Amino acid sequence: MIPHPSVSQQNLYKSSTPRPQRASQKTQNRNEMTVATNVLITGAAGFIGQLVARELLSDPKYKVTLTDVIEPPVPAGALYPENATVIKTDLLKAASTVVDKSLDAVYIFHGIMSSGSEENFELGITVNVDATRALLDVVRQTAPGIRVVYASSQAVYGLPVPDVVDEHVVPTPQSSYGFEKLICEQLINDYTRRGFIDGFSLRFPTISVRPGKPTAAASSFVSGMIREPMSGIECVIPVQDRSFVSWICSPRTLVANLLYALTMPSDVLPKHIRFANLPGIGVSVQEMMDALEKVAGSATLKLLKEEDVPEVRTILYSWPQKFDNARAYKMGFKPDQPFEETVRDYQKLLAKSKAKGINGYTA
Repeated sequence: MIPHPSVSQQNLYKSSTPRPQRASQKTQNRNEMTVATNVLITGAAGFIGQLVARELLSDPKYKVTLTDVIEPPVPAGALYPENATVIKTDLLKAASTVVDKSLDAVYIFHGIMSSGSEENFELGITVNVDATRALLDVVRQTAPGIRVVYASSQAVYGLPVPDVVDEHVVPTPQSSYGFEKLICEQLINDYTRRGFIDGFSLRFPTISVRPGKPTAAASSFVSGMIREPMSGIECVIPVQDRSFVSWICSPRTLVANLLYALTMPSDVLPKHIRFANLPGIGVSVQEMMDALEKVAGSATLKLLKEEDVPEVRTILYSWPQKFDNARAYKMGFKPDQPFEETVRDYQKLLAKSKAKGINGYTA
């Protein structure tokens, strides 16, 4: 934790996880830790990149390079914004512009989301696969052995799946997005096995509540059905089934676990098996509606419109609804909080954002 108690109380999504210290590929003793002070974040203009960047940039020892295809902002609320380097680049064409020998760790967050990848196969595979491999190749040639944290997804799974899914279930993605994530997981596995990197692929649950506008993810409504009504805006729920369960994780827990991913000893998993399902909780549409009503009042429910959207429904129903996170807990990741608490977190953030005239989790 950054040693700023007063600031910690002010920053709503400040992690309770100790500040990252990297288990270097260069040391064989799992108890020997070296500090990863030079960190690259791809997809840094996105909300996950911004959350992690703010945490790192609130500790003076970190130097953080933020990169994206648009110029990513330095997160509002970062205590040491001068420690950020912002580089607008296309990783497929110029990954070498963001990687040098001083680099200690990489968070790979860039990507085209699920519905976007389904609608445009060429764009999805170019950004999600080709650009990721281009980055990994530059890393292995320039800064071999560094920690790489790859943002994968529960979308690697598809039907048929058992009632409860763990890492022993064979991934059978039913979307181009899930297929692309699975390809990159195999790259992380083999590059780590060969010693090119020290990587982990973390399969994210759906993250809710996301700030800002809806995304091109099939699961976008899971945030939207809380976020939009709390701002007086209608939201379409693309399934007419209130018992439908989404496996989700709060931003607070996600950030804590991503920061912890820099501290993990390399040998928590075998060199050729580097994937884990990050902890989440199962929440039905009805339970989300109940939490919204309890926190923000019954009037917000009138802004929810339940409509069947077949192309989105097909993707959603191909994803598992319950996971066994035993592997993640054994690795040291923390469980998620109750969904109502997440809705209250967002309510507090929304009030804080409005007061500052800022829309986002870095308010």
